[in-house]
Amino acid sequence: MSALLGIFGGTFDPVHNAHLRVALDIAEAGRLEELRLIPCHIPPHKATPSVDARQRMALLRLAVRDEPLFRVDDRELRRDGPSYTADTLRSLRAEFPDRHLCLLIGTDSFHGLPGWSRWRELAEHAHLVVMQRPNHGVEMPGELEQWLQGRQARGWDELHRQAAGLVLFQQVAQLEISATDLRERAARGGSLRYLVPDAVWEHIRTNGLYR
Repeated sequence: MSALLGIFGGTFDPVHNAHLRVALDIAEAGRLEELRLIPCHIPPHKATPSVDARQRMALLRLAVRDEPLFRVDDRELRRDGPSYTADTLRSLRAEFPDRHLCLLIGTDSFHGLPGWSRWRELAEHAHLVVMQRPNHGVEMPGELEQWLQGRQARGWDELHRQAAGLVLFQQVAQLEISATDLRERAARGGSLRYLVPDAVWEHIRTNGLYR
C-alpha cells in the first residue's frame, strides 16, 4: 500500500471555502499523505484571470496555512505558456517516482476531458478522482464513457495498490460557492466574509483585489 499524493489544480480566482472543503473531504477519504494545490498560470480553457497568478498564489497560501495536509505548489507559475495538466503530471511523476498520484477533478471538468490537451496521457501518470456533489448528474460523453471501461475503481485501496490509471468517483460536500459570484460581489463592494477564509478576505479587502 503506497502513499497517495493528491493534486488539485485550478485558477483559484479567488480560492474559496468550497475549494477547501472538497479538498479536505478527499484528503480524509483517501488517507492522502499530502495534497498539493497548484494555481494555474495561463488557463488553456478559460479567460486569463484579472488577478495575476502571484496574487492568487498568495491568497491560496493564506487559505491553507493552518492545514498541515495541504501544500501550495508553484510549478505552473514557473512554466511559460498555457498550463497544461499533462505537463504538470509529467513533472510530478518525475519528481516523485515512488509515490502514487491522484488528480482531483470536478464532474463538469471530467466530462469535458476529451477537449483537454493530451487528455488520455493523464492516466499514464496519475489516478483521477472525480469529485461528485450529491444530486449533480450530467450525462457522460460517449467517448469518455468508452475510455472509462475497465478503469473505474471500487475504492481507495485500489488507488493505493496501483501506481496510476484508475478513475474513482467520490462524493464530497455540496457547498454552492461560485468564484464568478465572489468576483462580482467584490467588484460592487460587497463582503466575501464566510465565503472565503478570513485571511483571504482580509487580503482581498486590504489590497483592493477584484475591485
